[in-house]
Amino acid sequence: MSQSLSTAPAPDPVPLLGVARSVSGRRWLRRLDVAGERTATALAQRHTLSDIAARVLAGRGVTLENAATELAPKIRDLLPDPSRLTDGDAVATRLADAVERGERIVLFADYDVDGATSAALVSRTLAALGAACRIVIPDRITDGYGPSVAAMHEIADAGADLVVCLDCGAGAIEPVAAAKERGLDLLVIDHHPVDALAPADAIVNPNRPDDLSGLGDLAAVGVAFVAMVGLVREMRRRGRFAASPEPNLLALLDCVALGTVADVVPLTPLNRAFVATGLTAMARRTNPGLSALATVSRLGGPIDATHLGYVLGPRINAGGRIGDSRLGARLLTSEDPAETERIAELLDRLNRERRALETDALAEAEAMADPDAPLIVVAGTWHKGVVGLVAARLKERYRRPAIAIALEADAGTGSARSIRGVDIGAAIREAAADGLLIKGGGHAMAAGLTVAPERIARLVDRLTDRLAGEIAAARAADSLKIDAIASPGAIDETLARALSALGPWGAGRPKPVLALEGVTVDSAVPVGAAGDSLRLRLGALGGASVEAMAFRANGPIGERLRRRGTAVHVAVEVSHGSFRGVPRAEVCVVDVADAAAAMSRAA
Repeated sequence: MSQSLSTAPAPDPVPLLGVARSVSGRRWLRRLDVAGERTATALAQRHTLSDIAARVLAGRGVTLENAATELAPKIRDLLPDPSRLTDGDAVATRLADAVERGERIVLFADYDVDGATSAALVSRTLAALGAACRIVIPDRITDGYGPSVAAMHEIADAGADLVVCLDCGAGAIEPVAAAKERGLDLLVIDHHPVDALAPADAIVNPNRPDDLSGLGDLAAVGVAFVAMVGLVREMRRRGRFAASPEPNLLALLDCVALGTVADVVPLTPLNRAFVATGLTAMARRTNPGLSALATVSRLGGPIDATHLGYVLGPRINAGGRIGDSRLGARLLTSEDPAETERIAELLDRLNRERRALETDALAEAEAMADPDAPLIVVAGTWHKGVVGLVAARLKERYRRPAIAIALEADAGTGSARSIRGVDIGAAIREAAADGLLIKGGGHAMAAGLTVAPERIARLVDRLTDRLAGEIAAARAADSLKIDAIASPGAIDETLARALSALGPWGAGRPKPVLALEGVTVDSAVPVGAAGDSLRLRLGALGGASVEAMAFRANGPIGERLRRRGTAVHVAVEVSHGSFRGVPRAEVCVVDVADAAAAMSRAA
């Protein structure tokens, strides 16, 4: 009897507000269990927090014991000793030697935001120490990710003594070996997991198999910052600053904040300290490139983490996706106001072009997608630089893994995005190992591939057979965690400011989600260049109402919100912003459920 009790499955949690299946197919659940509720009450009492704020914190692992660090993470308390990183001292020593000898240094960085900010951080640190360096960024389309044998030969031919790979290179065995054969010394500062290490002189990577630093959640730019702390410490030990000031590394945290948010790494206390301190540095606008980019992006008020991820980051990335991959690093390292203004305007234009390419490709992809298939796979003559974005949008809309493939005559270049519980990277690597792909790799949530067009159908069959069970289980378990139920009248600028102060929000620390119970859609006005977003007025029975936005609302959420007059439960995220200089709450709809249907199911 006792055995049957111990092995019986736990009962399904009771859906919040009776929402067992929202219009997006998710079950709504309370984020807090009974123990979490007790923790929230204690936090509210101990730290004089509102009920909603305390519930939000308790739902993200904050307790009475760790509240001091979680509520106000500080760089001085959390910054690790660079020597904790495997090869940390070796990288600091070799870079210090290069600075003292006046060696020719080349920074080889990845083409995304993490790579560009890493290059800017290291370049500016070296410049402050009196050392010049040259930055090399590969082209996303023609060169692909990371160092290549050809790139190492080109660097050697141009003249270099030391190459530092940033946000890449830890597993680049053949390219690094080629660099060594040409007499180059090579260091790596990376964060990507690798099984076999390249034969570099030193590799700082908290995700290498033999690293015990516990810093694996850092973006590459965060790892680079710790490495630069080690370099400055080594230069101090050598007496470099006896008659000259030390570099102000804290002023460079604006780049660290941007790269950390854009690379979507978990916002652990150290990463949140990087972002919070970096946003303060960014407010001083000491980096001419970031200042120019904020200006062309029309960011007049304070910059927050959302702006980093959705405004500034995409513009830096636009150069690598459809333009010149070197533009981001050039922008972030230039001291020439005219040059930074020109590059910022170019990146802003490229980002608009990228959005147009993405919009057109997404419309075609949605027209050919099979919404009933376990796995969404689409292929078209699209720009290679937007297939990852298309796959991400398809995943968001259909809540299942998606692959978008840009077709050319002899090969298709694809990008995959997955949902929690489905390891798309493992499946892609298996297909590549079996010869079904020209090449492919990735991790659980994202992967890339190159496939012969005539093998796409076989790839779909293979992945469907391999992943159908995982996908079905993941979708059945799909839920939306709700932090609290609130009335429209309670969502105001004061609440938004309080919630914003608990951030920044991002990977591993999701934005607070509040449920509005039984509201009506009083108005729904299409907005945006494509008219695919909705400006809403949501009203309660008592007369209070709140303005909200539903972005990219062409799917089931938008269809339900356009039907006015009947009661719905609405899940929203609340941010703090401003309009024409006036602070306000910014409310974004993330899900909708029919109130009558939910009540019927609950009964």
